[in-house]
Amino acid sequence: MDSYRIEHDFLGEKQIPNDCYYGVQTLRARENFDITGVPLGNYPIFIKAFGYVKKAAAMANRDLGVLDEKKAEAIAYACDRLIAGEFSDQFISDMIQGGAGTSTNMNANEVIANLGLEYMGHQKGDYDYLHPNNDVNMSQSTNDAYPTALQMATYIKMEEFAEALSSLQKAFYKKGVEFKDVLKMGRTQLQDAVPMTLGQEFNAISTTLTDDIQRLRSAENLIIEVNMGATAIGTGVNAPSGYAELCVKHLADISGIPVVLAPDLIEATVDMGAFVQVSAAMKRSAIKLSKICNDLRLLSSGPRCGLNEINLPPLQPGSSIMPGKVNPVIPEVVNQTCFYVMGADLTISLAAEAGQLQLNVMEPVIAYSLFTSLEYMKRACYTLEEKCVVGITANAEHTKQQVMQSIGIVTQLNPILGYETCSDIAKEALATGKSVHDIVVLERGLITQDKWDEIYSLENLINPKYIAS
Repeated sequence: MDSYRIEHDFLGEKQIPNDCYYGVQTLRARENFDITGVPLGNYPIFIKAFGYVKKAAAMANRDLGVLDEKKAEAIAYACDRLIAGEFSDQFISDMIQGGAGTSTNMNANEVIANLGLEYMGHQKGDYDYLHPNNDVNMSQSTNDAYPTALQMATYIKMEEFAEALSSLQKAFYKKGVEFKDVLKMGRTQLQDAVPMTLGQEFNAISTTLTDDIQRLRSAENLIIEVNMGATAIGTGVNAPSGYAELCVKHLADISGIPVVLAPDLIEATVDMGAFVQVSAAMKRSAIKLSKICNDLRLLSSGPRCGLNEINLPPLQPGSSIMPGKVNPVIPEVVNQTCFYVMGADLTISLAAEAGQLQLNVMEPVIAYSLFTSLEYMKRACYTLEEKCVVGITANAEHTKQQVMQSIGIVTQLNPILGYETCSDIAKEALATGKSVHDIVVLERGLITQDKWDEIYSLENLINPKYIAS
């Protein structure tokens, strides 16, 4: 038996290894596009989404009487195997490719056709019995099948990221509860401001992450509006009447993803606004998460010559020359991940803008940028939670001492002594190194010790009330 079969397209013939389920157009794509070195098979969720799309299309075509029952059954069988996670190694096209995703769509069509042929008892490549274009791609174009699969895969990845972000948010919330009585100095412009608790600081982080989860959910509402049934440019050419509505219904039923048909298929075929919105939500999360990591690095700086308010779990030696040095490696790696996502957002913005007339051909780079960003951020969230946040401890005595030795606590005396007097106290404390307490209570006798204790009680420092003389 020959180890190769011959397949052809209108450009000519190619030898395809007999053990491969892809065909001639997929092979051409591998030869033409060697950009990232990352094949489609590295993103099984994308392949799974194509399984949903092709199965729904076959079911709709069958229901409308334009696709033979046996062919529809074979296509559905093949799609189910893709949905189950099989044959990812047969998706060999590079993630970034020319042709608006045609190579990806044909990779799916060819693999499904050849799996279906085997199911029907035929040899791979016997396309007279089940054809990649005529049957698997019936009533479709790359221009609706590819973006629909992309949107479904993006939805799944967004759900995964939202789950990771939610887990991280809960971890910060738990630390907020744990540190609720740890007094520390709040800072503005990196200068001493007024007292707060470490718990309040961590709870604020939890709140800001909750906001981002809500923004992601809002973006999901845009990503589920698909153009399936648009075919080439949105007019539905070559698709039977009622196909679009029926196909999207099947798509929602078999995937469990609440996809809906876009109201204007011409607009939906060219517009990349949903991807821009998802990317914007991702960038927002990246900016916030990077800021949080900056704060963790600052708060843990030292241990002797920095803020030293918290301790991060020690994971590895921090220097090849300085013994005993331990670096905040987890916040650092999350910072870098966030930088990548911010850059990917610009890529997506430029690709969305580059659409021309009735089609945007830059969807492959949008897909690659979205998938990598969502995957990297998901991993970053779990890494930050598991290897950093859950193990953070507080240096409570040190932070309390910093507060009481700070000049910033003079702010609490403004309602009693006035701004000018407080400024003079701060000036003397800065010049002499004396504490605010000693200057105000012991030397100048401006307030009594009892009044001092009332103003600077832990409860009043955490939840300050207006106290006048």
